[in-house]
Formats: sequence, structure tokens, C-alpha cells
Amino acid sequence: MTQTPPLNSLRAFEAAGRHLNFRAAADEMAVTQGAVAQQVRHLEAHLGIPLFERLPKGLAFTSSGRSYHGRITSAFEELRNATASLRPEPDRVLVSVTPTFAAKWLIPNLPAFSAAHPQIDLQILATEKVSSFHGDGIDVAIRQGQPPFGASLEVVRLFRQEVIAVAAPSLLAGHDVPLSPETLSMLPKLHDAHDLWPGFLKMLKLEDRGGHGLRLSQTALTMDAALSGQGVALVSSFLARRDIEADHLVQVVPETLLGEQHFYMLALRKPKRNSSAQAVIDWFTSMADASG
Repeated sequence: MTQTPPLNSLRAFEAAGRHLNFRAAADEMAVTQGAVAQQVRHLEAHLGIPLFERLPKGLAFTSSGRSYHGRITSAFEELRNATASLRPEPDRVLVSVTPTFAAKWLIPNLPAFSAAHPQIDLQILATEKVSSFHGDGIDVAIRQGQPPFGASLEVVRLFRQEVIAVAAPSLLAGHDVPLSPETLSMLPKLHDAHDLWPGFLKMLKLEDRGGHGLRLSQTALTMDAALSGQGVALVSSFLARRDIEADHLVQVVPETLLGEQHFYMLALRKPKRNSSAQAVIDWFTSMADASG
């Protein structure tokens, strides 16, 4: 009887064959590129034939490799279908977001999601660290950054980083809005880890004469400090929209700084995604589109 190859080697070969690239397969499997290459070498040694030609910029199937990959892909699909038939499709969806996005956008909008999808158990992991789709069981992630994020990921830009300066009405008492350049220069500034004030003041051709200002680790904290009248904060406009519409915050100058760290939705590329996760993805997309 022919001995079945190790399952890990077959998984590595199947992923590498879909991408024809060890690095992209490694991104999908949440392992190193070297680990994928090693598993494929083990499989080739087990079978006694080469499955790929190693090219300077990727891989190409050998004739045997192409035929074998088609059958392995079908076998994995049959395994997935057999497993899926044994249990109902889960309605739990785990979303990884930054704490600021959770506090200032997602949680205020959750009633709309619950009304539209009462059957979905949406679980939120609010963290600054980059979560693993495989290791942490993440279905969808919202991250602020710059592409590329990995060949194994579907990427949708939800919101641009359009930075505005905001403050509480109490801080602006006695001042006309929009503020004069001199007044903005003299007011205390609230800083977060993105450190956007130097670029914002440079755009306005201003110097900061407001003292050291409060320094906080997250944008959500600078927004809370601004709400309590402690200074002027720089925030992405979509995060401040509710507070501005409620007159809790005021945009102090009309200028907007376009940053480079936009907000993206990430999900693993899958031939067939579970309907609950797809509903969450569609909801995020529609909400972002509605926000303009």
C-alpha cells in the first residue's frame, strides 16, 4: 500500500500551487516562507519527483506537479464539504479592530448592525497588535496602514485618513470659528502616537506656541481629552463626525490634512466564505459608502 504523504506537506503544496509563490502561501498559512518551502521539499522527496520549477520570481508547475495539484485541491475541497455537512454554519464572526475605531465608530454604529443582522453574534477584539487570522481565529480585521497587506488577503479601503482639528466649545469660548492662525498657534495641542501636529502646522505655515501639550497613546484618548476641553486634537474626520453633529466638538479650521494611513478592511481570500462573515463584510462596506 502506498504511504500517504504528511498532511502539512500537502497543505503547503496546495497553497503554494494556488499562488505559485512560497511567500504568498506562507502569508495564508501564517508561517514562514522557509517553512512552506521545506514542507514542499519533503513532499517532493516523499514522492520522488519534482513538483515545481523554482524560478527567480516564483514557481512553475512541472507536468506531474500540475496534475497532482488538481487532484489534491479536489481532495481538500471534498474534506471541507464533508466537514461542513456535519455542522451548521456558525453565526459567530470575530472582528479585530483598533481601540479607537471600536470606541469612536464601530460601537456607536452597532445598533444599526444588530437591527440588520440579529442572528449574527458579532464579537469584537479591540487591540493595537496585528491579529492572526489563523492563530486568533479572526474573520475580519479593520486596520489603519498602507498596502500591501499580503497576497492572501482581500483588501477594501473603507475610510481615507482625512485629518481635521477639533476642540470642545468650552475651549473656544470667546474665539471666532474658524480660528485665526494666531489663536490656533497659541491653544494647547493634544498629541497621539500618529504625531500629526508637525505636518498639520506645516501645512498651515504655523509654529506651535501652545506649550508641550498632553501626549496620549491613542487617538480615542486625545478625542476624550478634547471633549473635556483640554486642547485641540487631530482626528480622522469620520471618527469625529458624530461628536461634531452633536455639537460636542467643533472643527476649528476648515483645512484638512490627507494622511497616508487609511483605514482598510481585511479578510482572507476564500473560494467560499461563510454567509455570516460575508454579511459583516458587506455591512462595513455599505456603511463606509454611505459615509461618503
